[in-house]
Amino acid sequence: MRRCSRTGCTELAVATLTYVYADSTAVVGPLATQAEPHSYDLCTAHAHRLTAPRGWELVRFEGEFAPPQHPCDDLTALAEAVREAGRVDRPVEPSSTTGTGRRGHLRVLPTPTEK
Repeated sequence: MRRCSRTGCTELAVATLTYVYADSTAVVGPLATQAEPHSYDLCTAHAHRLTAPRGWELVRFEGEFAPPQHPCDDLTALAEAVREAGRVDRPVEPSSTTGTGRRGHLRVLPTPTEK
């Protein structure tokens, strides 16, 4: 599940914005299958309200933007869970270190002593 690229927006992306600099054209179409470095994912509201820079042409998909389909594959679900856990804007619960040197799922082992 990809989020809208607009700053401060947390909605799910349903469209992809791509610029064709050679033609001075901005293209808003259905959500690309993969995130590309020079394209921007947009939610429904931002996809419909987007305007092109002055002197540019805007080409917009005429139909309704459909929300992305969630695959049922277990491996994909695991990958999505890992991505969600690694999100920067996700609240982090404070962890406490116990006397056993255990913190979360990692364990601190003492340095082995020589015999």
